[in-house]
Amino acid sequence: MNRTFARSERYLQIEKLLLATKVPLSQAEIARRCGVSPATISRMVQSLADTDLPLRVDEHGWLYLERTAYISTLRLRLHEAMSLFLAGRLLARYSDRPNAHTVEALEKLGLSLQGVMPHLGGHMVATAAALRQRLPRQASEHQRALEKLTEAWANGVKVQIWYRPLHAARAYQHTFAPYFLEPSAIGHSTYVIGMAEPPGKLRTRKLERIERVLVTDEPFDLPADFDPQALLAGAWGIWFDEGDKPTAVTLRFADPMAVRRVEETIWHPSERKERDAAGRLIWRAEVDELQEMLPWIRGWGAACEVIEPRGLREQQIGELRRQMRMYGLDRPAADGDGPDLDLLGSLFGG
Repeated sequence: MNRTFARSERYLQIEKLLLATKVPLSQAEIARRCGVSPATISRMVQSLADTDLPLRVDEHGWLYLERTAYISTLRLRLHEAMSLFLAGRLLARYSDRPNAHTVEALEKLGLSLQGVMPHLGGHMVATAAALRQRLPRQASEHQRALEKLTEAWANGVKVQIWYRPLHAARAYQHTFAPYFLEPSAIGHSTYVIGMAEPPGKLRTRKLERIERVLVTDEPFDLPADFDPQALLAGAWGIWFDEGDKPTAVTLRFADPMAVRRVEETIWHPSERKERDAAGRLIWRAEVDELQEMLPWIRGWGAACEVIEPRGLREQQIGELRRQMRMYGLDRPAADGDGPDLDLLGSLFGG
């Protein structure tokens, strides 16, 4: 190994070391972990200061990387780049809160791909341009909240948040340790999952309902058993039940077009599909929060019948009765003024 290569490897080692730690490190500690003398590290730090690496020094002279200014290097194959392009297109179509950082990331990715994949890179740049036109002149409160939560998550520190639930008249303040950030297609929203104090339990907070975020310097340790994939496995969207068992849901689809549409998509990780003797599709799943899936069920109209749980079935029946009253379909027919049978058929599949 020649000296130049060894030096570049050492630079990379220092970079990875500072990225992996949440706290600043002294030059002596860096030298110890890298297995070289403090004088060698001192010379290398001076050289690193002249690069694009955002190396910073705290009040004690210890070193750290400013994560918000750090630029990652990414090398993609064609099909990997296509995956990111599709994700960018999906974001452009469904995001109702454009984020300046998203636009910049997509534009950088598109520009970097144009040299080797001109068409794909060009489409990605065009996607970024379309999003840029929707950006407000100043960063939105949603973007500011996301920025602070991202920094707190990356640095492993708690935040103070002012959160106003949907039915609350005003926001309440509490301490929150952000463990995970998760987007949801339902409502085009972003959620943060973490430890809320009080009540000292795992909770989900919707970003759109956070009115203020204050980043603290109080660190938190991510529990070794925290697994967001397992936690959200039973969730329809984002809401999970931390203690109780999931609820068994059974739906029946009779309309042929609806049956085909349901069969061609995986709607939930636990779902099971089968045909009954009449050719109807029976759909079963174990779901944590039933209220989250109600808009999906209602979207099928008369093509979807709730079989169980009984409470959900009765809730749907009550909703249909309220709709009948709203449209005047609950009144007895007068002479020449009966209910619109075509409307009844469209509502209830008659």
